[in-house]
Amino acid sequence: MEIPRCEKPESGRDVEMQSEERDPQTAAAMPAEAQAVPGPEMEMRASPGETAGRVLTRSLERYGLVLAWAALIGIFSGLAPHTFPTALNFQTMFSTGSVLLLLCLGILPSLTAGEIDLSFAGTFGLAAVLVAYTNVNLHFPIGLSVVIALAAGLVVGLVNAGLSIGLGIPSLIVTLGMGSLLAGIALGVTSLPIAGVSNQIVSLATGKLGGFEYVFFYAILATATMWYAYRYTPLGRYLVFVGSGREVARLSGLPVRRLAGGSLVFGAFAAALAGVLLVGTQGSADPTAGPTYLLPAFAGAFLGSTAITPGRFNPVGAFVAVFFLQTGTQGLEILGLSGWVDQTFYGASLIVAVVIAWIGRR
Repeated sequence: MEIPRCEKPESGRDVEMQSEERDPQTAAAMPAEAQAVPGPEMEMRASPGETAGRVLTRSLERYGLVLAWAALIGIFSGLAPHTFPTALNFQTMFSTGSVLLLLCLGILPSLTAGEIDLSFAGTFGLAAVLVAYTNVNLHFPIGLSVVIALAAGLVVGLVNAGLSIGLGIPSLIVTLGMGSLLAGIALGVTSLPIAGVSNQIVSLATGKLGGFEYVFFYAILATATMWYAYRYTPLGRYLVFVGSGREVARLSGLPVRRLAGGSLVFGAFAAALAGVLLVGTQGSADPTAGPTYLLPAFAGAFLGSTAITPGRFNPVGAFVAVFFLQTGTQGLEILGLSGWVDQTFYGASLIVAVVIAWIGRR
């Protein structure tokens, strides 16, 4: 996963991010996969002479996880017919998984660009603690508490980018230390859960529309926005190009350092935003909650890369993967397997996703 770092700063002639047509030389230098990020509807078109078996295989590669999700729902519905296939259970499942989905979406750009951010869970947990502590203990207005939490996330992202991209220290090492530091700070702020946050933020997260909490619709909006960015904007293609070959991207004129650094800043800010919404959904903050989201978010991202657009981190795949995981853990808990089952299921899913991705590249 090691990617060559830039040894020289970019030239002053940065690529225009708004229009690919303004820089035809850059577009010409890009490999085919970076020049166009085809959607499933394009990739599903059979070429002349392509067999029906090959088309079926490609369909299973893209939508196999969706079918597995449907099968999992069917299995749990059969095993717990009176508790699992109910409107209340599905409403709870989608609302609970939405915060995890937002975290997962936040790390997609950095993974696409070839960076590994292990600090997002610490940022997530610290942001939640800051919102609750400043609002409940210090009696700050909830709006100011949210701004403080988001600003903290932005600072974390800038520090990560400065150390990793600016100084050339591998992001894996930088963010591993940063994540541990932030988890310690969260415990330093408060060692006990804080309850009683303002009803304003609770209403913004848990208000209901059609039986589903608002946070679920926020997650859908975030997924759709990122899908559009990945599918139709130069930025999405540039991130793929940078992740595919950083030195080639630099020589092609792309602002590699800004793209990679920006992906880390985005991930930290998204994690802080997810932390704010976590407080809204629970009405409280637990200083130990952040690190527990590290494995599930990575499991969702890697498992999602095996679906819809196999071999690439993609928002729609992440959406399916996160709720596949949520269905599995919630179904097992309904059957009475609680406590250990979450981490076991997430860990097994991550291993399976990595194995599938590795086999697919060979």
